[in-house]
Amino acid sequence: MYDKFIPLTKKEMEEQGIKQFDFIYITGDAYVDHPSFGAAIVTRLIEAMGFTVGIISQPDWHTDRDFRRFGAPKYAFLVTSGNIDSMVAHYTAAKRKRSDDAYTAGGVAGKRPDRAVIVYCKKLREYFGDVPIAIGGLEASLRRFAHYDYWDDAVRPSVLADSGADILMYGMGEHQIRELCTRLSEGENIRDIHDIRGTCYMTEPVNTPLGAAQCPSFEQVCESRTEYAKATKIQYDWQDEVYGKTVIQRHGKLMLVQNPPAKSLTTEELDYIYSLPYTRRYHPSYEALGGVPGIEEVRFSITHNRGCFGYCNFCSIALHQGRRITCRSEESVLAEAERITQMPDFKGYIHDVGGPTANFRHTSCEKQLNQGLCMGRKCLAPKPCPALRADHREYLEMLRKIRKIKGVKRVFIRSGIRYDYLMEDKNDEFIRELIKHHVSGQLKVAPEHCSAAVLDKMGKPHIEAYKAFQKRFYEITKGIGKEQYLVPYLMSSHPGSTLCDAVELALFLRDNKIRPEQVQDFYPTPGTISTCMFYTELDPYTMEKVYVPKTPKEKAMQRALLQYFRPQNKELVIEALKLAGRRDLIGSSPKCLVEDNSVNTANNSVKGGDRQWQKAKRSSQSQGRNTRAGSPKNRKSVSSGSPRNSKNSTKRGKSPR
Repeated sequence: MYDKFIPLTKKEMEEQGIKQFDFIYITGDAYVDHPSFGAAIVTRLIEAMGFTVGIISQPDWHTDRDFRRFGAPKYAFLVTSGNIDSMVAHYTAAKRKRSDDAYTAGGVAGKRPDRAVIVYCKKLREYFGDVPIAIGGLEASLRRFAHYDYWDDAVRPSVLADSGADILMYGMGEHQIRELCTRLSEGENIRDIHDIRGTCYMTEPVNTPLGAAQCPSFEQVCESRTEYAKATKIQYDWQDEVYGKTVIQRHGKLMLVQNPPAKSLTTEELDYIYSLPYTRRYHPSYEALGGVPGIEEVRFSITHNRGCFGYCNFCSIALHQGRRITCRSEESVLAEAERITQMPDFKGYIHDVGGPTANFRHTSCEKQLNQGLCMGRKCLAPKPCPALRADHREYLEMLRKIRKIKGVKRVFIRSGIRYDYLMEDKNDEFIRELIKHHVSGQLKVAPEHCSAAVLDKMGKPHIEAYKAFQKRFYEITKGIGKEQYLVPYLMSSHPGSTLCDAVELALFLRDNKIRPEQVQDFYPTPGTISTCMFYTELDPYTMEKVYVPKTPKEKAMQRALLQYFRPQNKELVIEALKLAGRRDLIGSSPKCLVEDNSVNTANNSVKGGDRQWQKAKRSSQSQGRNTRAGSPKNRKSVSSGSPRNSKNSTKRGKSPR
């Protein structure tokens, strides 16, 4: 195994004989040298190109000491907030301060500022003047256009304009960083580099490229929610590496220019990236603090793919990694598995072989390679496209070979199985081997809801797909004599979800004997279609009105309905059922959700309740079924049901970046 880290301290810089770094990378996370962390990939790639690079991790923004640690770089500062948006890292969906931080040594909260990219860039300008600054990572990528900010409850300008950086790299960034580093080293001025795919820059309107798709301006989207929805559609429509075009948005006297998306890495390029000399550990300086908790999910995990054509509306992957699937070769994945077995603390269990979606191993159809993905359409929702290619043979063969590696006891899949895609595969070998070999007691899947109206707004398949998978899962599990369970991820208060829809979900949970221990409220994070719906109350693809639960009281009631069995939720559940016209679900009958001794049985008529229910449901559905419509990356796991005390639960582990 490799044991040399990128320099993090002045002492390490001097030990390597470096007088001035070519590039200095500033991150809001603790330094973890593992390919699931963007800082590791970017700095290792720069190092492999022959440049020197140092890392300033979680600098204290109250003083200049950390920022000045290495002096100025020869070519540029590279700035990121870390693996996730700094505001998501700091606050819950209810806007409460988090008490811990998985990307900080010891799990301590508060080691990065709110809106870290902006703060870091302003400090660099203060201390180093006109030094070249490039920004990237998830926070920069998803805030590259004017965007609704949930924490301010207002529209903010592009983070490029707000931060004062010179160039923004969006997406995964390897192509961009290679070209930028090379051109800066050849003497080009960063303020003249305007033609790298996957980057954004600010310019005078007179210099705007011809043929660009123009969004409503920052000023327009601030004033009009209709214009904001139009801008969101334009931004998503052109995020394709085949037909995508330049997208522009005016900000005051300047124009924000987003160049077309970078090309996906080829298999050979991905193999190279994952072969770089990562130590797969956090920096040793964190040992005394208890290490970095974020490594635990991925320490013994392997990422085999990128991209996701699932394209859920609440997910940011389409705007960041893209919808096109690219994969590493089998040889590259097996080589990484071999390296993992040589790690001193490896106990024989590979925790994941996945990615954004574990069981995507190729493009969803042939035409994507030359024509791109269909604009404004989804491959899987509300029903699978007739052109969909559902084939798990290559993935299955790779898993079989990993299982045979000496020292490997078990190989689990934890980063998300698309059960709807799996059920489209006519060959049932994969589902059988998945259940037999790759489930650790519980398999976590993401139906999210059961209401068709809500699922349409989420961009998810209807619940019938989950029911079919659930039936098959338990048939196979019983057939092989195992005791394993499905654990569904569920989301409350997503745009489009009424109290009636939440009641429908509660009944689904009751009928399926599911008792979630945790429920995720919808979190309006920057850059998603669902966040656009939350802010504008419009579907950007149909411009139809969307019902949005926004008050803390209604959110609490929807959340309580999903955990109706908890005594502390009783009053909220009763209030919600009354408002939804479902008094028939209050009482001592086995079909009731909750008891209330104060309820007059004469007013608890099932017939009367059903009439109110159907009326309320029709009202809900009239808001627009079959329209386009969605988790934050750091969603907490949901435990369910039967039996209540199931063990060996695993966390959902998507490779962060």
